[in-house]
Amino acid sequence: MRASIALIEEYVFTQESSSLGVSGLASAARLMEDLGFDEILSSETAGHDPFFPLLIAAEHTQRISLATGIAVAFPRSPMVTAQMAWDLQRLSGGRFQLGLGAQVKGHNERRYGIPWTGPPGPRMREYVLCLKAIFETFQNPETPQFFEGEHFRFSMAPEVFMAKPIDTPHIPIHVAALNPYMCRLGGELCDGVFAHPVCTPRYVEQIMLPAIEAGAAKSGRRHDEINVIGSPIIVTGRNQRELDEEMRLLKRRVAFYGSTRTYHPVLKVHGWLEIGEELHALSLENRWAEMTDLVPDEMAAEFGIIGRLDEIGSMLADRWGGILSTVNFPTDFPRETDEDQALVREILSTIR
Repeated sequence: MRASIALIEEYVFTQESSSLGVSGLASAARLMEDLGFDEILSSETAGHDPFFPLLIAAEHTQRISLATGIAVAFPRSPMVTAQMAWDLQRLSGGRFQLGLGAQVKGHNERRYGIPWTGPPGPRMREYVLCLKAIFETFQNPETPQFFEGEHFRFSMAPEVFMAKPIDTPHIPIHVAALNPYMCRLGGELCDGVFAHPVCTPRYVEQIMLPAIEAGAAKSGRRHDEINVIGSPIIVTGRNQRELDEEMRLLKRRVAFYGSTRTYHPVLKVHGWLEIGEELHALSLENRWAEMTDLVPDEMAAEFGIIGRLDEIGSMLADRWGGILSTVNFPTDFPRETDEDQALVREILSTIR
């Protein structure tokens, strides 16, 4: 397995110290490269733009790949996304990867303020095809490739407004997926599929991988040509007290995911759909403490890798080896002390 790590962390943007901010992003990116991670992910879930931090990371690293993991697609037109991706690919020397996600209807309409014009799967298909047409036109302006769809279109390419060809024009596209439609789409049209953290090994094996394989076959590819990226919830600590506290946080997170009906197919695979319905009902009444208590230990354990820091590498390899091709580590994965950093290097060696 390859190893990626999330770059965004709230303190980089909120602390008053001048050593954080841009310089904090730069030093964090350098450290991640030095520790041996293969890829840096920048997400939109922390409330910040996912593209901007990668520009800083590109300037201060040499080899590590840089990816949005993920950027919410629909609030940005395909052309807006294509221009940012093309610039990052050029400025990073070909190290950029574009991770896209649909986000749910409520967030699109009420947080981003854009209309929800149809089911997300068919719209994402059009979005990816439109992006590819724009990328092809950027690289080969003499033969523009236009796209006309129900939701997106690209039908004008004046030279003055088109990006210029670059040395590394192929930008890998990864699509966030949970349901079979989006998995098939990723297998057919994309370079990778980004599994939601709520996905368990059983769900990925039984539901996602067969759909990815079917999509890959449709485009004449093998399933192992598709990068399957996962973000297992890692619960670790240096002693039992820290592990107990992290376990409580894991249960809170599982309760939150379990209360969202979008994620109930994962619970159904494990026979926990009834718990999911109870969690949903409690969430409507804001009874969050009760929701956490409703999650049994064995349910939490399916969603998390739980162990001391020196055990995590072998646990990840045993549980996710042969399922994921890239495993993503959380931003706050311990790496502050020399001992932590030595353990991180050992973990990365183990999972490879």
